[in-house]
Amino acid sequence: MNCSHLGNLLPPVLSPLQFNRFSLFYSHSSLSSTTCILRATSRRLLIDTRAQYLSNMANHVVDLDQENVGSLKQQIAKLFEESLRFTIPDELDVEPAIAPCQNPKFGDYQCNNAMGLWSKVKGKGTQFGGPQPIGQAIMKNLPSSEIIDSCSIAGPGFVNVVLSQQWIAKSIQRMLVNGVETWAPKLPVKRAVVDFSSPNIAKEMHVGHLRSTIIGDTLARMLEYSNVNVLRRNHVGDWGTQFGMLIEYLFEIFPNGEVNDQAIGDLEAFYKASKQRFDSDPAFKERAQQAVVSLQGGEERYRTAWAQICEISRKGYERVYERLGVELEEKGESFYNPYIPGALELLSKQGLIEESEGARVIFIEGKNIPLIVVKRDGGYNYASTDLAALWYRLNEEKVEWIIYVTDVGQREHFEMFFTAAKRAGWLPAEDNKYPKASHVGFGLVLGEDGKRFRTRSTETVKLVDLLDEAKNRCKTALIQRGKGQEWTEEELERTAEAVGYGAVKYADLKNNRTTNYTFNFDQMLNDKGNTAVYLLYAHARICSIIRKSGKDIEELKKVGTLELAHPDERVLGLHLLQFAETVEEACTNLLPNVLCEYLYNLSEDFTRFYTNCQVVGSAEETSRLLLCEATAVVMRKCFHLLGITPVYKI
Repeated sequence: MNCSHLGNLLPPVLSPLQFNRFSLFYSHSSLSSTTCILRATSRRLLIDTRAQYLSNMANHVVDLDQENVGSLKQQIAKLFEESLRFTIPDELDVEPAIAPCQNPKFGDYQCNNAMGLWSKVKGKGTQFGGPQPIGQAIMKNLPSSEIIDSCSIAGPGFVNVVLSQQWIAKSIQRMLVNGVETWAPKLPVKRAVVDFSSPNIAKEMHVGHLRSTIIGDTLARMLEYSNVNVLRRNHVGDWGTQFGMLIEYLFEIFPNGEVNDQAIGDLEAFYKASKQRFDSDPAFKERAQQAVVSLQGGEERYRTAWAQICEISRKGYERVYERLGVELEEKGESFYNPYIPGALELLSKQGLIEESEGARVIFIEGKNIPLIVVKRDGGYNYASTDLAALWYRLNEEKVEWIIYVTDVGQREHFEMFFTAAKRAGWLPAEDNKYPKASHVGFGLVLGEDGKRFRTRSTETVKLVDLLDEAKNRCKTALIQRGKGQEWTEEELERTAEAVGYGAVKYADLKNNRTTNYTFNFDQMLNDKGNTAVYLLYAHARICSIIRKSGKDIEELKKVGTLELAHPDERVLGLHLLQFAETVEEACTNLLPNVLCEYLYNLSEDFTRFYTNCQVVGSAEETSRLLLCEATAVVMRKCFHLLGITPVYKI
């Protein structure tokens, strides 16, 4: 590394009044003899500190690989953290500001602390005359490391860093041997809840549930990859007044109590029929209202009917989750219902709950309406259930981060709910402290007419039908390409599922989740551009290159050496190494599209490399096959995190 000059590391000796904080509390004149002692002591301490630092620097080359500190960005930040602590020892709260260089000709990464530090130390008797000298000092005080090849200063103290080509190659090769799990980023939490999907009992899952289900699954997968213990929660709507009409209608149709999903048929139709009776028949409505009381009172006949309806609904949901490859643990509204009285009592004792127009509410500053926690009729609602669930998750499940994945239309509810929890002291006032709760809002799925996606009969589209159509279209396209003669029926079916379901997922996930997106089969199943089909085919092509070489890639990992001599090899290698920080960013900001963008750019970088660098039959064949394999490994991990099954031939 060319930017470490130990002879220029040492800051000037501080005066005793600068060095010793006690001097702030006494007058200088009354402590002349003490000052002499302090001066001598402070100088000795500083000399000892400087000597120790020099000794450490001389005897220890920082090997961040062995310390396994996480992403590339985190490793660079660790180096700059050491430099910052020595360069400006009085500003211990300053965190390294590390970012990729916007212009690659200046370097790979950049430290942007100098200007901020200058604003802090300016006018405080500092040795530095501006941000650029601070940048120079930060650069010179960097500890020696094999990561960095060279450094330079640009503008007002920006420290540009060029990474060692040999270190990039070695890091990739180490990953190939030890596995891509070793590239997992380090996050500040160990245990989290991701609350997603959450359909309502007795209603079919429709396209509106698609976004919550696949966004939530991807967030859970990324957190799990980052070694967070994730509790995947399906907070289904399995409790409430609607069950009175459903149970009473069930009793009418099946008076002997023998009921199954075949007998009920279409759950959506069953729900609508019961709702029609409820709205049109006063006697039925009265019986339904009494049924709610009986259910909540625990009467066995009503609890059994409720359980039957829930189980039939559950089987319908499982068909969707099986197609999507999504795993969830159901803990619905009924689970948290017993905890509501206790949670509300805690809030009442703190004086947060007030009476208002017959209801019990929590007033939220800045909001025109209060958060209703008990309705006028004494019943509970979403807010009361959410508060009880939050209490349970924090106190019983001991989680540090609770992530709710719902549409953006519920933003205000969550803002009010989180504010109430902060007022109660259940959550810290600062959003950047843990435990914390986050609302992951997402936009609508639109049809090509720009309106909410529905069938021609204006019904919402059932999710299972949507997924099956994507698979069938893929299968048809594969048969048209002659794969029906080349592949077995099982291979054809498996590939159609992987590509079809993957196309639906990726078309959603590649968008910023807060925006609406248009559902279009032709676009999502296109094999060109930023689509899952293109990316899955790109992965299959890489696998084909490795197969056609005739080499045992597992053996090459053990005996071969990876080098990055060509500029396009280096660009691809650096992009691979940035995988961990991409996952870290996607997790921190709860944005799956960040990972999609990385995956697409990785594919583009590989195409450029493969176009300009011969692989099979070249003098560099072994090295380039290893680079192909590393790209395929990272692509497969991206697919896994996005819930997409890779294909190996096409």
